Amino acid sequence: MPANLPIRLGVNIDHVATVRNARGGKHPDPVKAAEIAIAAGADGITAHLREDRRHIVDDDIARLKARIAKPLNLEMAATPEMVGIAQKVRPHAACIVPERRQERTTEGGLDVAGQRDALRPTVGRVSLFIAAAPAQIEAAAAVGAPVIEIHTGAWCDALAAGNAAVGAAEFQRIERGAALAKSIGLEVHAGHGLDFMTAARIAALSEIVELNIGHFLIGEAIFKGLDAAVRTMRTAMDRGRAGGGGGR
Repeated sequence: MPANLPIRLGVNIDHVATVRNARGGKHPDPVKAAEIAIAAGADGITAHLREDRRHIVDDDIARLKARIAKPLNLEMAATPEMVGIAQKVRPHAACIVPERRQERTTEGGLDVAGQRDALRPTVGRVSLFIAAAPAQIEAAAAVGAPVIEIHTGAWCDALAAGNAAVGAAEFQRIERGAALAKSIGLEVHAGHGLDFMTAARIAALSEIVELNIGHFLIGEAIFKGLDAAVRTMRTAMDRGRAGGGGGR
């Protein structure tokens, strides 16, 4: 893929629901946030329906599917309950993620290599959220997944901690993983922990066609509004794609 082709932005609206659920009621509404994000330039909306329903709930998914004008990406665990919900709602895409009730957020990539038999019946129309490790990427292809989403959290965490050496190694791992995935026929997405700077740098990798970003954008929305945060992110990603993403 030529590096100057656009890269898609998926906006995750989970933490709008987190704020709503902290107090109960209907405000702020994640569906309204999704509509604002789309108007500001998002190419799609991502929402994670967790088994414990700590943020997004079933009614949110139903309303998102009915109301938004762009694709809905349902993040979910590979459980019978969630597969049944996905089959009923029929989102544009589903992304299988690892899930533990004790975690604050998704802590790493899915272990596809260790769960091939369990995942194979589920992955006909889904992406898999995985680390940029060759064994996981090759396992994703082996179970029939058409798309992977590379976990960028370790790289972002290293940069935030000022650990340049680890950051450089993690970026190289992402870069090599994206190249490997594309070479074996997978569509490549990326996400987790990205901000304006790191999204621009990841967007420079031509193999990656979509970024999914949520927590940072919702945090920025507190200070500058969601519309402005999404527009700034869209600009940063486009700049990175055009070759202005900065050093690695």
